[in-house]
Parts: sequence; C-alpha cells; structure tokens
Amino acid sequence: MLLPPFLKKGDLIGIAATARKISADEMQLAIKNIEFQGFRVLLSNNLYAQDNQFAGNDKQRLSDIQQLIDHKEVKAILIARGGYGNMRIVDNINWTNMKKYPKWIVGYSDVTVLHSALLTQNIASLHATMPLNFAVDKTATQSLFNVLIGKPTLFSYSYEQSENKKLFKTGKGFAPVIGGNLSLLYALQGSKTDINTKGKILFIEDLDEYLYHIDRMILSLKRAGKFDHLAGLIVGGMSDMKDNVIPFGQNAQEIISFHLKEKKYPICFDFPAGHITQNKALPLGVKAAFKVTENTVHLEY
Repeated sequence: MLLPPFLKKGDLIGIAATARKISADEMQLAIKNIEFQGFRVLLSNNLYAQDNQFAGNDKQRLSDIQQLIDHKEVKAILIARGGYGNMRIVDNINWTNMKKYPKWIVGYSDVTVLHSALLTQNIASLHATMPLNFAVDKTATQSLFNVLIGKPTLFSYSYEQSENKKLFKTGKGFAPVIGGNLSLLYALQGSKTDINTKGKILFIEDLDEYLYHIDRMILSLKRAGKFDHLAGLIVGGMSDMKDNVIPFGQNAQEIISFHLKEKKYPICFDFPAGHITQNKALPLGVKAAFKVTENTVHLEY
C-alpha cells in the first residue's frame, strides 16, 4: 500500500469539488483555516462552476480532480463537499501520477467512490471532514490536519457513551481499515472499483436512509461475502434514519447486529466518524490495531 508523505508547513493543499456545487462564500472559512494551519491553498480551475446540482459538468469536475492529481507540488487534495457525482467521473480518472506525486485525497460520503478506487490502486487515503463542514466541529477538522502532518491517531471510548452497547462484540484485530459510506459501498459492488474486504477492518456509516434500505444493503453485502472474512467491523454514524408508517421494528444498528450475529470478529457501533458532528479522520488502507473489550473500544494507528 502506497502511503502518501505527510505534510509540513508551507506545503500546497488543493481543493476540488467533484460532486455537488459549492459557492465561494461557503469556502472562505475553510481557506482561512487551511492557511492558519500553515499551508498554501490551490483552488481547482472550475471549483465554483455550476451545472444544475453539480459543481460543473462531468468534464469540468473530472478536469479539476485530474489537475490536482497531476500537480507536482500538491501534497493533499481536499474534496470540497459531498452530495452526488463522483461515480459519474471515477472511471475516467488517470491515477498514474498519484504514484509519481503521491498525495492524500480527503473526504467522506460520496467521496467513498474515490476512496474505493484508490484502494484498488493500492493507495491510502483519508476519510475525514470536508471544507464545507470545517465550521461544524473544530475537533473533527483538527483531526484531519493531525493525520496530514503524521500525528499518531488513537480512538478510545467507553460503551457507556453508546445507547447500542448491548450489540458490541469483543475481540481484537490488526489489519488495514477500509470502507466508507454504506450506500456507496453497496452501489460499487461488482464494479472494477469494488473493494476486497478479506482480512480487513471494515468501516461503514450512512445518513438519511429508510431502515428497510439499510436491511437490504447489509443483506446484499452479506450475500456477496463482504462480511465473511473481516478482521473487524466498525459502525460509525447511522444518522437521521427514516421509517415507514408501519415500523420496521429495528434501528440501523440492530439491523446490522441481527444479520451478523454469527460473526466472531470484533464489532463496535457509534464510532465517532461519518455524518455526525464529531467526524474524526480515519486513514483508509492503513493498518490499525482494533480492540473491543467488555467496556471500551480502541482503534490505534
């Protein structure tokens, strides 16, 4: 796995919008924050372009991510925001220069499409908050920069912080962390950028889905063997879930636990990453020690 070099003060960080459109006003705080951290900023050529809901048409968005991948000085690429759009361009991205000029690609949600593509290229990336969300939580934003500069990453929390504590499974594993948004992992199945989960610690999270959709996606991934040979499962935020008039009868965490009840590897819920306020940065493709005890969860890179 190719690990992009960590950043130092004065390095250049690029920003591109590969999915939903974004305005200059929405970016000002993030630009100031990046500069405050001691880095220079390069905005992609079409960052503020608009094409209906998209940040420019497919050709413009592809051109922007390619511009930053090919740039010799850019050390990290922050995807400005999520939404939808990366699947429309991912197959036309040329990753060749990522190996010549390796750099961190950063984002979450729809950026799972890019993370999965990078994993198939054996390149690590960073699941983390995005410029649009920098004002939401300072600790989430700082965790992004901490990873970029190479600070050790340790997550530790108690079951008592989780209303789903009865669902946790104890155990330990040491393996690369992969994954991202559940809906995107489901949508990528069978494609050339589908991820190999065997021997990995799988991270999943999601937002604003019907509970029966969660059930269908988990079952689909299970039938495809995605949960068969894991070193562990980390379930992050399952936020703002929806139900029908006739209740499904289980919350998202209970659905996942029900379908994976026979698995022997460690499983935790309510991990501080995903579509939640404290969206902590998770390096993907990088090995970590994962341990779920009778009372606590630890993930250490």
